[in-house]
Amino acid sequence: MAQALLWGTLSFLLAVVTGGPLIRLLRRHGVGKTIRIDGPSSHMKKVGTPTMGGLMILVAVTVVTLLTNLVGHYSILMPLGVMGAYALLGMFDDWRGVQDRTGYGMLARLKFPWQVSIGLLAAAGLRYVLDLGGMAVPTRPQEVDIGWLYLPVATFLIVGAANAVNLTDGLDGLAGGTSAIAYLAYGIIGYLQGQTFLATFSFTVAGATMGFLWYNAYPAELFMGDVGSMALGAGLATVALMTEQWLLLAIVGVVFVAEALSDILQVVYFKSTGGKRLFRMAPLHHHFELLGWSEVQITQRLWLVGILAAMVGIALALW
Repeated sequence: MAQALLWGTLSFLLAVVTGGPLIRLLRRHGVGKTIRIDGPSSHMKKVGTPTMGGLMILVAVTVVTLLTNLVGHYSILMPLGVMGAYALLGMFDDWRGVQDRTGYGMLARLKFPWQVSIGLLAAAGLRYVLDLGGMAVPTRPQEVDIGWLYLPVATFLIVGAANAVNLTDGLDGLAGGTSAIAYLAYGIIGYLQGQTFLATFSFTVAGATMGFLWYNAYPAELFMGDVGSMALGAGLATVALMTEQWLLLAIVGVVFVAEALSDILQVVYFKSTGGKRLFRMAPLHHHFELLGWSEVQITQRLWLVGILAAMVGIALALW
């Protein structure tokens, strides 16, 4: 645990050190945020803020993991590889959004098949390379092998988490803070299982994400972009699957679940009622904005929800 915490601290420092040069590089090349016209009008002041800040997270995590956590634990390449693959997809999405000046990036019908393909490949690796397939259930001492269902379930979790964190990434510090909390929770769960390498990886990601928050705290100097949000979500689901405590992902990541569900419910309700809205705006954090909550209030309150959810998740893992 001591080493895991130290490597997490190292990844934080590495991210902070690389943050300044990255911001200058992004500004020099005009990689600035384009605000979607269907978002809150208050966000227009954020136009031009450098995006793709998730790169600093990925660089720090990759460097620290390869230097400190790879020897003897090649299975750690699984979550690292998943993060890298989704980061590449997210980077292309971010670049398209910057280039066409709409903020939309890749069309969903083009992006989703790539997400599913990567997720299915990762699920197959977890099942047939790492020989995983169990489902831990609180209060039950033995894990349940779900057989052939593992592939679709694991794929769904990876793709769903990638998109849920992506939807959460709409306010300064929101996705970064809640992601760091979730990784810390699964780091503790991994450590309690004796998977110190997985705990080290989780703390490394949490540390790098907190380093990103140094620049993403309100008012943000740097945005995460899809390159960071999709990678963090997919990586978190992969870590959860490796602990086999993936049922707890909905609890530990309750903020991500709420954000994704609010977006889905808004679309379904809008279509079924002929144009009425369930929320003032979706995802959920925009609804709170239009209720009059400040950006800092929303972010900090959802951080608190994330911390409490993480505590509950760890407690259930011990049960």
